[in-house]
Amino acid sequence: MQCNFHVFHRLSAHLYKGFLMQYRIEKDVIGKIKVPAHALYGAQTQRSKQNFPIGHEIMPKEIVQAYLILKKACSEVNVELDGFSTDKAEVITKVCDELLVKIQDDEFYVEQFPLKVWQTGSGTQTNMNVNEVIAGLANLLEPDVKLHPNDDVNKSQSSNDTFPSAMHMAAYTKFQEKFLPSLQHILDAFAVKEHEWRQIVKIGRTHLMDATPLRLGDEFSGYVRQLRDAQDICLFTAERLLALSLGGTAVGSGVNAPEEFGERAVKKIVELTGYAFYTAPNKFATSSAHDALVSFSSSLKTLAMALLKIANDIRWLGSGPRAGLAELTLPENEPGSSIMPGKVNPTQCEALTQVCVQV
Repeated sequence: MQCNFHVFHRLSAHLYKGFLMQYRIEKDVIGKIKVPAHALYGAQTQRSKQNFPIGHEIMPKEIVQAYLILKKACSEVNVELDGFSTDKAEVITKVCDELLVKIQDDEFYVEQFPLKVWQTGSGTQTNMNVNEVIAGLANLLEPDVKLHPNDDVNKSQSSNDTFPSAMHMAAYTKFQEKFLPSLQHILDAFAVKEHEWRQIVKIGRTHLMDATPLRLGDEFSGYVRQLRDAQDICLFTAERLLALSLGGTAVGSGVNAPEEFGERAVKKIVELTGYAFYTAPNKFATSSAHDALVSFSSSLKTLAMALLKIANDIRWLGSGPRAGLAELTLPENEPGSSIMPGKVNPTQCEALTQVCVQV
């Protein structure tokens, strides 16, 4: 995706002007409010910043990326089904493409999408943050085509169907592009050790006490099976994330959206992402509950428990080297002590257990 130099030159000038002015006055249905002059967002985003100064965790970038794809798809379908201005749709598409590039700059992202995850339960503020930034940048770059964040960018949509859809899109995309390759990498590494150590006989243990012998490869085959089972569970639950509630609008009925809007918009999202998203068969359920995400989260906990068990086993088997089990030689990646020279600790296993407990 190519960045337009002219676009960002004008954006930089806008930001510099904003730095000098410090703030501007915006209005919404509540009244007037000061907004940083360099901000592309408007009044609703600013109110959220002031009302929810909770913690430090801002909305994940993946959610905003999903939202930009979703807004682009919706604008195109509004042209097809509801007589929406082609000029406005083209500007929304152009701006969404620009923002998908620009948000890779962390400084820009934090500046223009500053809202915390701790906000209203519906995600309305983040939906409006995206709407306002799209409209703000569009009106800066294409001043002859006036975009309104609600009437144009949010046309035929509600936070109650777009935010659940964005969560599903973000989670499934991250699962496919980051999570599965990483899981497969560790699974393959254990499978290699299963075959390499097939002929090594060692003592088995129950209750940490000596038991009957087994092969070290057999021990690692158990880890491989655990990881494959957990992988299968994750794949099964992730499929439910493909159902999107887009088109249900406020309560699932589709009020204020054209007939077939959800189906058409999701089809556009499929074209833009390459993933087999589909319109949820019952949007009353998907707009009011998050059972698919709960199931997916539970599958990640299953995997976390398997990895926690494996990491702890490896710590035990690598303990020593003189007074422990010392059956495995762990990599000497870094010094393990500030007072005992030469001591090496199972730091990778320890870090993994911490991540597992967090999950």
